Amino acid sequence: MRGAFAAAALGLTLGLGGGLFDAEPLFVGGIAFALLGALAWAWVGLAARGARVERQLGARRVVEGEPVAVRVRADAPVPLPGGELVEPLLPAPAPLRAGRRRTRVRVEVRFDRRGRRRLEPPAIVVHDPLRLASREIRAAGAPDELLVLPRVEPVAVPAGAEPSASGRALGALAGIAEVEVDGLRAYRPGTPASRIHWPALARGAGLLERRLRPDGDGRPLVVLDSRGGEAGDLDAAVRAAASLTRALAAAAGCGLLLPGERRAARIERDLAAWPSAWARLALVQAGAAPPPLAGLATRIGPVFYVAAAPPPRVPRALRHAPGDRILVVPGEAPGTRVLTVAGCTGYALVRRGARGGRVAA
Repeated sequence: MRGAFAAAALGLTLGLGGGLFDAEPLFVGGIAFALLGALAWAWVGLAARGARVERQLGARRVVEGEPVAVRVRADAPVPLPGGELVEPLLPAPAPLRAGRRRTRVRVEVRFDRRGRRRLEPPAIVVHDPLRLASREIRAAGAPDELLVLPRVEPVAVPAGAEPSASGRALGALAGIAEVEVDGLRAYRPGTPASRIHWPALARGAGLLERRLRPDGDGRPLVVLDSRGGEAGDLDAAVRAAASLTRALAAAAGCGLLLPGERRAARIERDLAAWPSAWARLALVQAGAAPPPLAGLATRIGPVFYVAAAPPPRVPRALRHAPGDRILVVPGEAPGTRVLTVAGCTGYALVRRGARGGRVAA
């Protein structure tokens, strides 16, 4: 409002000067400046008194790179003299046309990286055409929060990958890792032919079938290690972990163990627990405490160890895990490649590599 007061003060000064020096032209200018300042102050003050601005988000969760609609509405009790709508998501303030009481702005924004976004409230700046007076009105309430989820991408298994190099790990991606062989038993009528143990029949031991263990510990497990690597590598690792978890859970159910969490979350085939796990993946921080791996000693299912950077040594618990083990890291590294996902490559860990703590072919 300083400009309005300055104009009014100038008008008053000209009026006083006209009276002191008996200069009638100064009265005209003085009255004009005084009225101009008073009118600007009154119009801006009246428009700003009942003005309000609010933002509406199309969603509170959005996947990396996908658009989210944002609508901003500004209303005033009287036609506005002019101004700008200041929205942090806009590249520049949007003008408020003079003579209008309502302004609507719709924009689609995209976020390239996962994480929580804190959006400061929008505001409108009401001012007269000459900018003699101005008032700022900010949206009421706390800043909006929006969660950007990591992108889920397809898991690709190279055409030349040998099933023996990854065992049940690749089978898990195909949705066949539901059970684990737990010995043999006498054949029961109606048992599928795929479960008959034909070598035993060939040896003359009779018709036997494979006894299958419930999937429990035989389910695939995805472990995320956020230590090391740059920000882009961590984001790629999180996307890979999210993609693997989503694919494995939809196929046969799986577990997900994140940094700082003591127990793996179980995600069934109905994916009821997936939204919560997806949100926790979005908030993974670099350098967080590594996930505990003590439970791997009793896990017979495949383990997908996703690391933000290739570890100098494969963790001891992972080396001695009884099930198949796949190390997934950003980029490429020497070893037997068994899958690619979200800019990361998966390598089979074999016993020969376990002795040296390295990935081996």
